[in-house]
Amino acid sequence: MRFKHTFHVFVDNFSVIYKQLLFRLIITVISGIICGLCISPLLRDLIKSEQFNRLLEGVGGFVSNLLNGEIEELSTFSQRVKDAYADVMILLQAKTASFILSGFIVLLIYLVAKWFEGLCNYATAAVINDRMALRAEQPFLGTLIRNLKEAVIYNSIYIPLSIAYDLIVGVAMFFLLFFLLNNVLYFLISIFLFVLAIVLAIMIKMTFTCDWLPALIRGKKGQLGALKYSFVQKGKKPLGVMSNFTVITIGVFAVNAAALLLTFGVGLLITIPSSYVIIICFEMVNYYDREELKYFLDKNTIVNTSKEHVVTREEFFRGE
Repeated sequence: MRFKHTFHVFVDNFSVIYKQLLFRLIITVISGIICGLCISPLLRDLIKSEQFNRLLEGVGGFVSNLLNGEIEELSTFSQRVKDAYADVMILLQAKTASFILSGFIVLLIYLVAKWFEGLCNYATAAVINDRMALRAEQPFLGTLIRNLKEAVIYNSIYIPLSIAYDLIVGVAMFFLLFFLLNNVLYFLISIFLFVLAIVLAIMIKMTFTCDWLPALIRGKKGQLGALKYSFVQKGKKPLGVMSNFTVITIGVFAVNAAALLLTFGVGLLITIPSSYVIIICFEMVNYYDREELKYFLDKNTIVNTSKEHVVTREEFFRGE
């Protein structure tokens, strides 16, 4: 039921996607320009190096043979990729100081960009909440300014924790992907495990943090109170939440992959902000259902979760 209600709320708030898109495009362009200016000299040296070109040739040959069904050649190209990768690592070690500095700059820019994106998500959740609770049409920018203090505090706590979690998962996934690189069959299996582990990592993070933002906006709780509420299991039904997030996460991956391949990336302009909006919609619906609060699915439909339950056989025959 929550998944169906999420879809209805998502459609009812579809216009928010374009505001998300504009906000994220501005952040991406600005952060991309700054990042490019800072690391372009180092990247230029890396791209022109013989070791990096051999790595690209090996990866290209591996993918080409895999797509053409030439299985007997895969082991050869797999070994070339492994050798070229080792050479690139040696090259990187020779420029350790420069790469550490560049990595720190990129991480700092990424952190700031994610922080501003978090402000966008907070404003999106506030706009959706006003529409669900009061059927009110609130301006996106005005909502962001009105809730700026709370959004700044929330992002100052959530974003560093989220990035730390993502870095730990990312490093683990990197070693999982390259650990079995010397064997073609194991390499293909590792790709499957890589994607599966990413889905599980996202699902676990979202399951335990999904009530944090709604508790701040709809529940009017303090920062610590909202954080504590998100991890309290009473009334949360974590297995149901985890199941819904699994479906949403896989659906988001599939839609974005299809947009990338079938529209040459153009569709990502809609699917990426849509992914954030539908996740926020589910978080809000999940909170309303958990607290048994009434909310609008659209202008003609109000959900009263306190009265929603599966009719038993005895109730059916009694006509209840």
